[in-house]
Amino acid sequence: MNCWKTINFNKEFGMNRLYLQSFLIGLLAFILLYIPFSVKHGTADLYESGIIPLILAIFFMPIMHTSMHILPLIMLNKRARLIFKRNTLFFPIVNYYTKKHLTKKASLLAAGAPTLLITIPGIMGAWLFSEYYVYFLIFTSVHMAMTFTDFLYILYISKAPKRSYIENSNNEITILVNSDNKSAG
Repeated sequence: MNCWKTINFNKEFGMNRLYLQSFLIGLLAFILLYIPFSVKHGTADLYESGIIPLILAIFFMPIMHTSMHILPLIMLNKRARLIFKRNTLFFPIVNYYTKKHLTKKASLLAAGAPTLLITIPGIMGAWLFSEYYVYFLIFTSVHMAMTFTDFLYILYISKAPKRSYIENSNNEITILVNSDNKSAG
C-alpha cells in the first residue's frame, strides 16, 4: 500500500479557524432553520421545561456524535476504539480510531452517519413538536456545527481513488492505495 494523501485539519487549517467556521455554520444553520419553522409553527407557546433536556443533550452531544460514527462500523464488524480527552472544562473531546484501514464506502458511511442519525431526526422533531421546536433547532444547529469537520473529511475522501483504503489514527486520516491499483482511480 502506498500513501495517496494524509489529511490533518489541525495542521492544515488550525484549530481556531475550524472552531470559528464551525460556530459560524451552526449560527447560520439556526438562522436559516428558525425562519421557516417559526412561520410554520406561528405563535405556538414554548414550554420552558425543555431547557434542562436541551442542556443535558448538548452536554452529551460529543459522546452521542462519536457513537453515531462507530455504529456503522459495529454493523460492518469493524473494530474501533474510543479515546476521551479533557482539554476544556465543560466539553470532553471524544475521538474514535479504527484498528484497521477501512474501504472508501465504509469511511463515507461512518463519516455521514451522525448527520443521518442525529441531525435529520432533530429537524423532524422541530417539525413535529411545535412547543419544543426552538430547543430542537438549537440542538440541531449545535450538531451541524460539530459535523463541519465530518463534511470536510467526506469531501477529501470522496475525491480519493475508487479502490482506496482509509486509515484513521492520531487525529489524521491517511488515504492508501494499492500500488497496482494506482491507475484505476
